[in-house]
Amino acid sequence: MSTFSCRSCGGPDLTTFLSLGRTPLANALLKPEQLGNPERTFPLDLALCNDCSLVQITETVPPEELFSEYFYLSSFSDTTLKDAEELVNRIRTGCSLNGDSLAVEIASNDGYLLQYYKRNGIDVLGIEPASNIAAIAEQKGIRTLNEFFTDDLALRLSERQRADVIHANNVMAHVPDLNGFVTGVGALLRDDGFAVVEVPYIKDLIDKTEFDTIYHEHLCYFSLTAIKNLVERQNLQVQGVERIPIHGGSLRVFIARNDRTLSKIGVSPESAQTLLDEEKRIGIDQLSFYQDFSRKVGSLRDRLKSLLSKLKKEGHKIAAYGASAKGSTLLNYCGIGSDWIDFVVDRSTIKQGCFTPGARLPIYSPEKLLEAKPDYVLLLTWNFADEILRQQHQYRDAGGRFIVPVPDPVIV
Repeated sequence: MSTFSCRSCGGPDLTTFLSLGRTPLANALLKPEQLGNPERTFPLDLALCNDCSLVQITETVPPEELFSEYFYLSSFSDTTLKDAEELVNRIRTGCSLNGDSLAVEIASNDGYLLQYYKRNGIDVLGIEPASNIAAIAEQKGIRTLNEFFTDDLALRLSERQRADVIHANNVMAHVPDLNGFVTGVGALLRDDGFAVVEVPYIKDLIDKTEFDTIYHEHLCYFSLTAIKNLVERQNLQVQGVERIPIHGGSLRVFIARNDRTLSKIGVSPESAQTLLDEEKRIGIDQLSFYQDFSRKVGSLRDRLKSLLSKLKKEGHKIAAYGASAKGSTLLNYCGIGSDWIDFVVDRSTIKQGCFTPGARLPIYSPEKLLEAKPDYVLLLTWNFADEILRQQHQYRDAGGRFIVPVPDPVIV
């Protein structure tokens, strides 16, 4: 039994069901001059709150240490851009947004989503804590506050203007003060406004053994049951939900202050209750749903290491694609380093020239694959597999093969 208090309900009744050991911060890429320095590591344990059903890690690294400088740019993913544009078009047309409307994104990154509102004459505001990323968004003409989103900030902003729609994509999992975050969303929304919150779905994580999506930035792992418990505590309501494939399986949850029909943007009013009923049926709020996960994770690690060991013994050269946070968890938990992997490639120019945390593998541009011609590439960003495999057709046409590690190691 853990003495840690739940980030949502504050209760003490949590049970740890997975330990990934001590790992470095997943996005703390190393610059060449830092290679001689030791890296800080932190416990990475996953627990279930038996009171409100929120799954969460038990270690909280200060957000300033995680997000003040950041190495992830959303605009380098074609899939992310396409999904953002489609969603914005649904909302702005279905809700008849215009020049008097305001669209806000929390953790707005480089303006990848808000740009599609701005192009259509809608006022936008990004809130982005990473100074280097906020500066990139500003250069694109996206009005951006370089701050952490808090209930205090939301109250200050709401005195001048409130939002018709607030987006929070893959940010709520990063928030230590969940109740303050949701309170802030409610304060910043117009009375008839709504929020769109996207989070990786805990059921997909468990079903597909997506253990590498667990890292210190991701404090929480949500079911719809846990989200409902959280938002209703702050006098908001879940109005609908969609299951979407991005990031290995996510929930897109629509939240508002009052009952609101969102059918004009294609959201079924019955969708939330249907999924809540399914979660109750499978016991997503019960420890028994999670108890076999640790064994499955250990088995996947053993199968992956066995495959890589076999390929190395046969004399093959192996690289990796994607200097991602999930890749850091996978490499460090599995103990995969330079003995097996020669280098990593990534499209993000701000990652190139750095080294991965823990494993300390050098990061190059994807063109390195055609130059070095490794026989196999371990696909660390398997959540964008279709996109990456299309982009790397020249490498594949030349005989190169990819290893997709999750949910089961396969060569494609």
